[in-house]
Amino acid sequence: MPAGKLRWGILGVAKINERLIPRFSRTKNAELLAIASRSLDRAKAAAQASGIARAYGSYEALLDDPDIDAVYNPLPNTLHAEWTKKAADKGKHILCEKPLAPSAAEAQHVVDYCRSKKVCLMDGFMWPHHPRTAKLRDILDSGTLGDIRRVSGSFTFRMPKLDPSNIRLRPELAGGSLLDVGCYPVFGIRWALRTEPIEAFARAEFTNGVDVAMTGMLRFPHDRFASFDCGFTVPTRQHLEITGTNGVLSIDDMWIPPDPAEFHIFRDDDSVERFTVEGEDQIVHMIENFGRSVLEGVPLPVDPQEAVKTLCVLDALAESARKGSPIAIKHHEAC
Repeated sequence: MPAGKLRWGILGVAKINERLIPRFSRTKNAELLAIASRSLDRAKAAAQASGIARAYGSYEALLDDPDIDAVYNPLPNTLHAEWTKKAADKGKHILCEKPLAPSAAEAQHVVDYCRSKKVCLMDGFMWPHHPRTAKLRDILDSGTLGDIRRVSGSFTFRMPKLDPSNIRLRPELAGGSLLDVGCYPVFGIRWALRTEPIEAFARAEFTNGVDVAMTGMLRFPHDRFASFDCGFTVPTRQHLEITGTNGVLSIDDMWIPPDPAEFHIFRDDDSVERFTVEGEDQIVHMIENFGRSVLEGVPLPVDPQEAVKTLCVLDALAESARKGSPIAIKHHEAC
């Protein structure tokens, strides 16, 4: 590979590409070289629209390109594991859209498989890469909020129509709001508390065999609790609130921050501290961080094992929503 540049290909013409593709040109260590689709015409149209040099009419053809070092996998949830492993077989490093797989057991297999092939693997959560997140971590670790007792989070957006043909609403493709957007607050809750929950309870609204809205509670050791909601039926909300004995850390746009990115700390004396982080793009940081890991051997900011840990919780929440009762969270050995 060229010194200082990781050469990328994209598997599929998913809508999320519209957000990622423009960011490659803003990075210091990435070059977007190719895109693939099951339809060569669609691949050519996507390549022409975005100035991508190479278009392939199959995912296999892109993976066979010796000039591609890494791939972005934004395929439907049920195809993440299959094509991530096929990429690993070809020696490609993989940035895979979240969730890494529909279940923790399958995700663990993917992580182990990529390790055996000695390729880097990271799932596509963007918010951990924003510099604001590092500032939030510093505040939490400083102890200024006291003992963290409660965390709550949300990620919702309204679908104009709950169309059964939509990928997000197709059960055979592992659709549903929990895997699509609920994974964000669940990961954020785990990140904030730096420990694993022991019990999950959830209620959900189901349409076409998938959850379109869910509210859940997680119980942690030492009588700490967290709550979240997610769904496709109410307006956009993407907050994370972390409550300690000495203050409340509130982030209104945790998962997709604007520029500048803000957060606030509220105290018992009615004082409010406002913080801003300007001039940052979390997608650019994500691509560059992945590139540094491959090119320089720098540890990934988010180990792929975190994807498995989050999916252990999502598995329990999904089971609880179906059964209507609390579920003990079963963590895999590596969790």
